[in-house]
Amino acid sequence: MEKLDLSEAEWRARLSPEQYHVLREAGTERAFTGKYNSNKADGVYYCAGCGAELFDAEEKYDSGSGWPSFTAPVDIDAVEEIRDASHGMIRTEVRCATCEGHLGHVFPDGPGVNGLRYCMNSASLDFKSRDDAE
Repeated sequence: MEKLDLSEAEWRARLSPEQYHVLREAGTERAFTGKYNSNKADGVYYCAGCGAELFDAEEKYDSGSGWPSFTAPVDIDAVEEIRDASHGMIRTEVRCATCEGHLGHVFPDGPGVNGLRYCMNSASLDFKSRDDAE
């Protein structure tokens, strides 16, 4: 997978201020405020930074956390998982494998066969309905 490597000026021109804060500065949107938290439409979620395909709506579920949550990415190689020891806790950060944009974190408390909850920021995602693709 080829990496997308842009300058900070190019990222700022490409992204909204909120998207830049989340994707490039590892920020987090407030719980229950993201546009995709309650989205129940069928489709695919893409990286808002580079357009890489990340999550299928079939893997999305309501975790009650206030952020869009998925049981798995479309392909394990679509994301990178990195140890995050910020904010006085140990977590696993999830980044887009193509542009290294911060997406959110993965936790071992989800449903499904792998027991994972990929807790993502809406600001890091774009959604395309399957109805629109047909």
